[in-house]
Amino acid sequence: MEFFQQIHRSLLNSPKDTIKRELMDTINWDDRLICIKGFRGVGKTTFILDYIKQNYADSNDILYLNLNNFYFTKRKISSFADEFAKRGGKVLVLDQIQKYPEWSEDLRKCMDEIPELKIIFTSSPVLRITEGNPDLEGIAKIYHLEGLSFREYLNHQVTKNFRTYSFQEIIENHIEISKEIVSEVRPLAYFDDYLKHGYFPYYMDDPNFYMNKLLKNTNLALEIDVPYINQIEFKYLAKLRKLLHIIASETPFTPNVSKLAASVETSRATIMNYLKYLKNARLINLLYLNGNGDDDQMKKPDQVYMHNTNLLYAIAPNNTESLTMRLTFFYNQVGYKHQLAKSPEADFCVDGKYKFNVGGRKLEPKGEIYAASDVIETGEGNKIPLWLFGFLY
Repeated sequence: MEFFQQIHRSLLNSPKDTIKRELMDTINWDDRLICIKGFRGVGKTTFILDYIKQNYADSNDILYLNLNNFYFTKRKISSFADEFAKRGGKVLVLDQIQKYPEWSEDLRKCMDEIPELKIIFTSSPVLRITEGNPDLEGIAKIYHLEGLSFREYLNHQVTKNFRTYSFQEIIENHIEISKEIVSEVRPLAYFDDYLKHGYFPYYMDDPNFYMNKLLKNTNLALEIDVPYINQIEFKYLAKLRKLLHIIASETPFTPNVSKLAASVETSRATIMNYLKYLKNARLINLLYLNGNGDDDQMKKPDQVYMHNTNLLYAIAPNNTESLTMRLTFFYNQVGYKHQLAKSPEADFCVDGKYKFNVGGRKLEPKGEIYAASDVIETGEGNKIPLWLFGFLY
């Protein structure tokens, strides 16, 4: 126990620069079992260490454990948790729960047998925490830590503390909001850099190696996370990687499943499964006419996007023309908290109500269709600066 407490204290004393994440204020930290899911490198470990620093300081009530440690190949989490609670511990933080083979059963055992203990754990985005899992269904509260919003990136770059705005606030008051922000900083001066290398927090470590690290994390997600959860044999990984490259090279596009199947040399059914796996891994986004398509996982999407613009630059740098980047940015930032659907009349329909076209400075609204326009600092009427949708979280 003392060994892990020493590691815990050394991590908290790290002088590493961090970025305040909006998710910190939206989680109900009083829940007994909290899961933080997120893509590799999105900052899950830093996020929970920041939470500990802010709320527990030098307290012995909380303990951080990384389940990469070989100690947990012979010691059960439930046994360790029981000892921790008997020593007065109140909150156990388990990083990378997917590294522990019996995570579901042991977490349920902790909840049933150690009522005074709270557990916070992190996982890969593809891990099924409650879906089809009777151990944790209705017990675990799940949150997704996404990459940095444009607001979070901008705040760090210019040492500001701009707040978030709801979608409704932006729709109704975008002129006043954008003027207030522009009076303090020129957001467009930072926007292109964000699209290239601002989504994942490790851009702060060494910008020159950002793309290499992003490619490494993407490959690890494809080679470890997705196959492990979905039981894909290693020999099929080349097909999954090829499909992702095709998507990145052609996005946004309406998929021809038969053509994709022929290109990847697999079946139509497998392509549909692969699209679902890539979506769950936070590598792509799927757009449907009737919404996110969760009610029909095997329905062909109307359009396929990369999950974020940084992935586009890393995987298919030849497909980074302006419109592609703008559409991908809009889906990524708005889709985090809102349901997006394909509209016959516009690029997107938000929450079944607001229709949007996305484009450059010359894009104008048409009737009830809003314009999310790039390369403008402030808008007018139904014409809203594209960058402002990066302030939703």
